[in-house]
Amino acid sequence: MTREVGMTRPVAEPVFAPGLKGFPHDQPPMTRAQIAAAGWQVLDGRLPLPLAVLKHEALAHNIAWMQAFVRERGIDLAPHGKTTMSPQLFRRQLDAGAWGITLANVTQAAIGVAAGVKRVLIANQVFADEDLHGLRALRAAHADLRTVFLVDSTAQLALIEAWCATHPGPAFEVLLEVGVAGGRTGCRGHEEAAALARALHASPAVRLVGIECYEGLGAKGDSANDEPYARALMDRVEALATLCDREHLFEADEVLMSAGGSAIFDLVAGRLKPSLSRQVRGLLRSGCYVTHDHGNYRRMLAAVAARCGCAETLRPALEVWTHVQSRPEPGLAILAAGRRDLSFDIEMPIPFARAPRGTLAPQAIPGSWRVTGLNDQHAHLRWDAGDEAAAPVVGERVGLGISHPCTTFDRWQWMPVVDDAYRVIDAVTMHF
Repeated sequence: MTREVGMTRPVAEPVFAPGLKGFPHDQPPMTRAQIAAAGWQVLDGRLPLPLAVLKHEALAHNIAWMQAFVRERGIDLAPHGKTTMSPQLFRRQLDAGAWGITLANVTQAAIGVAAGVKRVLIANQVFADEDLHGLRALRAAHADLRTVFLVDSTAQLALIEAWCATHPGPAFEVLLEVGVAGGRTGCRGHEEAAALARALHASPAVRLVGIECYEGLGAKGDSANDEPYARALMDRVEALATLCDREHLFEADEVLMSAGGSAIFDLVAGRLKPSLSRQVRGLLRSGCYVTHDHGNYRRMLAAVAARCGCAETLRPALEVWTHVQSRPEPGLAILAAGRRDLSFDIEMPIPFARAPRGTLAPQAIPGSWRVTGLNDQHAHLRWDAGDEAAAPVVGERVGLGISHPCTTFDRWQWMPVVDDAYRVIDAVTMHF
């Protein structure tokens, strides 16, 4: 008899089975509801480690906090789904009030639509024939679907026009992207952007419905740098929007103005409703807020909290638990988790707790514990000589925080959702 392995579709309500990393080896296939009712606890030994988990209370807090943040500023949220690529998390964000979901390409957009997303902002340039075909097909199959993507050059526009010349159909809605020197995509100068706006307005292949930018790459976590940087960028965005409005280049009753990564979103949020002759909808696209982290964004949000006067901001909701696998030499423990399991693009994972065998609750660790390197399946944990008496023991569990959640999510196909006592109460899937 052939055994079901891994995860089967549909996207929004999958079935889980052995073959998924972190799923019990001999467990029959299960639905989310069955997982929630199984009575698992992350530290009771029934779930193989390493295992990435999501903390329910922190998730709920973060989703509500960011939704309140945009509501108080009179704008909307289109969170970037490429952070998690999780249909179940998309649904939580939409149910909390998100306007739509941002995605990075047409393949991701198709996953979002399959999960029930009705408004998709593709925060990237679309121009390849197959992608234009795929986007047109999605719109044809879903009458209530709205898709918008970015344009930043007449070269891109020419490719779109060439495809549309042989594939008649409704025009594509687009946002003109404003970029920064040394950054990624986007028009670098005002005159270049103005000329492109006029070309977009004149083209039957597209409809210009707004302006977009991304400020995150220039963020330092230092207000003395970040405030003038964000102000200069948003001044350019507003100047372009004003020009497009004055010259009647927008082709929508409601203009979309979008910005916002997860580091200095507060510095752009207040600039997304410029005074124009028609209605404006500001869309913040932060994505990593949903789980936050223990490193990079925790530091960035300290500056946000100081600027906003917020008593509390976001909470880390993503953790990876693993075993101490070996103590091969003094001052070194090898953990059974590595590059295949954890983010390392910004900094090493951050140890935050331990759980000796037979215990079900995390315990504090010495402050000197640190991960100094990763291999594919191993992490190198070290500590100061003065903490040798509290050194890790083979077989015990260690909890690792991460810095930059995006590059942890793409290493997993599923994650259990746990309460604060690490009891499993739900599960989500990822579709990268």
